[in-house]
Amino acid sequence: MPELSLNPDRLFPADPSTRGIARSLYETVADLPIISPHGHTDPAWFATDDAWENATELFLAPDHYVFRMLYSQGIDLDALRVPRLDGVPATDPRAAWRLFASHYHLFRGTPSRMWLDHVFADVFGFDRLLDASSADDYYDRINAALATPGFRPRALFERFRIEFLATTEGADDPLEHHAAIRDSGWQGRVVTTYRPDSVIDVEHEAFGGALAAFGALTGEDVHSWSGYLAAHRKRRADFRAAGATATDHGFATAQTANLSAAESEALFGRILSGKWSPADAELFRAQMLTEMAKMSVEDGMTMQIHPGACRNHNAQLFRSHGRDKGADIPTRTDYVQALKPMLDVVGNEPDLTVILFTLDESSYARELAPLAGHYPCLRLGPSWWFHDSPEGMRRFREMTTETAGFYNTVGFNDDTRAFFSIPARHDVARRIDCGFLARLVAEGRLADWEAAELAYELTNGLVRKAYKLDAPAKTAQPA
Repeated sequence: MPELSLNPDRLFPADPSTRGIARSLYETVADLPIISPHGHTDPAWFATDDAWENATELFLAPDHYVFRMLYSQGIDLDALRVPRLDGVPATDPRAAWRLFASHYHLFRGTPSRMWLDHVFADVFGFDRLLDASSADDYYDRINAALATPGFRPRALFERFRIEFLATTEGADDPLEHHAAIRDSGWQGRVVTTYRPDSVIDVEHEAFGGALAAFGALTGEDVHSWSGYLAAHRKRRADFRAAGATATDHGFATAQTANLSAAESEALFGRILSGKWSPADAELFRAQMLTEMAKMSVEDGMTMQIHPGACRNHNAQLFRSHGRDKGADIPTRTDYVQALKPMLDVVGNEPDLTVILFTLDESSYARELAPLAGHYPCLRLGPSWWFHDSPEGMRRFREMTTETAGFYNTVGFNDDTRAFFSIPARHDVARRIDCGFLARLVAEGRLADWEAAELAYELTNGLVRKAYKLDAPAKTAQPA
């Protein structure tokens, strides 16, 4: 029977001397609390503290990292019990789990395999590898554990040593789950993040309904330019009251604009009239990134920009299953010219933090590191999504450190929907960063005490500063 065990020196450098340095550094940060400032876990888990139903609902159906690999090998999503737009398939959850287990070998060498093995071994105590022969044992033992109080969402939040966790909600979300968390008296710090894409991107299929809900929630005339901007300010205030410290923006490009008030109003009129062109849609998204940056200067919220994904590339799957089903593909992304209009307005604001992410690794050394190494407002987000992996993290450090340094980066965030993977993902990041620092020590480029300070900063200090976790709430002063 294949054994499941976690090598204590996994991901550390192969050279024995450098590995020893990495191990020593890692020991200083391994047990630090987890700060997860950007992700997509469901706030309802923590509002209700209800038990998860079974292993399939927890690990398989919601995790696009997992089912996209299986789909690539010809396995139908219905057979994996992945929800469709018209509901959850009638597939038996145990049958879906057995199918997953019998294809677990497909994940060899991938981050998903590393994360899942960590969860299976460290959280559930398995000592044999998941495969067809162990599928039922896994399924039954996981389900039995999920039925116990120690595996409820709040108990695991505390067991995982999570100090701060941010979810992501849309501008039209009433935030009732976050209100329930606050009213419950539970002390876990779960906050929201303002993601207004659905009321900015006219090409988003939910734009019309989201805009109507946006107006109803704020009481503003969202069909006038001034009322639309006022509605954003009101919702941002609502999100800050729910603990939010950041906004998030995930358009296809990083394009920004700097239109006059009259030009913006005319553009908004075309958007609402329905007589807009694709160029108008792109220009409106671009202008709204600048407007969001200006509002962040007012209210102090950190701004995150996640561009560069061609969303829903599989049109057939989008029609049957909707968004976030593993069919988003990275694209080439420009930052230097795209961000300049916004940076002409806010780039020199020392109290503004704009965190840039990319799926285009070719931009790290050429564009992103030089930009963050100059503009006071810019910081580099960690390797993201397809590059949230050991090699991706190493490439990020190698291509950005010499130009942007460490202190123009923001530590790690897991950006996950899979709650159980959060400790595993943060552990990988800590190991890779300690390995990178160990190499600099071994090469005589850092003193050991500097590496120890940086290990802490990359784990805890930089993320606290970037997301203003310890800063007093700022009262917005609209221009």
